[in-house]
Amino acid sequence: MTQDEKYMSMAMSLASKGLGHVAPNPMVGAVIVADGRVIGSGYHMKYGSWHAEVNAVNSVLPEDEHLLPQSTMYVTLEPCSHYGKTPPCAKLLIDKKIKKVVIANNDPFPQVAGRGIRMLTDAGIEVTTGVLEREGRELNKRFFTLHEKHRPYIFLKWAQTADGFIGKRGSKEIISNEETQKLSHSLRASEMAILVGWGTVINDNPQLSTRYAEGENPLRLSLFRGDVDELQRLSQSLKIADKSALTIIFAEREIKLNNFARTIRVDFAQDVLSQMMQELWCMNVSSLIVEGGARMLQSFIDAGLWDEARVETAAGLTFGDGVSAPVLSGARLDATEEFGANKVDFYKREC
Repeated sequence: MTQDEKYMSMAMSLASKGLGHVAPNPMVGAVIVADGRVIGSGYHMKYGSWHAEVNAVNSVLPEDEHLLPQSTMYVTLEPCSHYGKTPPCAKLLIDKKIKKVVIANNDPFPQVAGRGIRMLTDAGIEVTTGVLEREGRELNKRFFTLHEKHRPYIFLKWAQTADGFIGKRGSKEIISNEETQKLSHSLRASEMAILVGWGTVINDNPQLSTRYAEGENPLRLSLFRGDVDELQRLSQSLKIADKSALTIIFAEREIKLNNFARTIRVDFAQDVLSQMMQELWCMNVSSLIVEGGARMLQSFIDAGLWDEARVETAAGLTFGDGVSAPVLSGARLDATEEFGANKVDFYKREC
């Protein structure tokens, strides 16, 4: 590992602390080095708060501030060049007379997209890009997917029995165990939105919360095509309509549940998934978990509209019949982990 890679790796470790807190912004970390010594570091801690570069500069001790004009800043993403919720970070680095800036990834956000680098080089600051670039793209896979593919980064998730069923009609037997439930809720706390089909809402009445993990509840989404009057009758008992998080229902007509749910209209004669992705992109939703049911999950698989999948299998549990698990295609097994008697296979979609 080169010195540049060493310090960039430190910056990425800092950046990762922002997972679940900064979306739809990217996770960014910054490290300032002078005379072979780290004199400052920081990361983007919360959406709308100071960026990593600002926090790194502010962390420099008064007795080390004179070293800034001879220092190198390592930052995981191109410094911003525009006024948003905070002033441009590129301007801050120019004002502080930072000597050199080393960057992992260029920013795909249209209001930056190379402008930050140009501001730095025009001011005489030496700039190096592409250090741990692949690792940087993995770190900010949600951010890059949102701006390059105009859709959220999509996780598929389900639990199945050893004989390949995700549910048994007339039965409420739970396939997941306590450990995997905590894992699922940690994923919810890390991502912006979660989607289930209307059959899952009616049959399972899920809360879609993070009650077994630390973090905020995700935006709750469902797709409804059915009897609106029936929905209105059920609305008082539906957990996804409580006030713990905003709920959005994609449907052909307006549905009024309460103040914590709203409708986005879609045309079922057209490609519904594409319409949903367009709406989520416009809302800056950078990540989405699809949790069920089987038809909903399979529709995403068949459309090639997913990035990662987590498939839990209960080795000692069989149903004999019931609702068949989705069939994953175009997948590469990335890892397998054991959680008690259950295992979870982690897949990534092959490009």
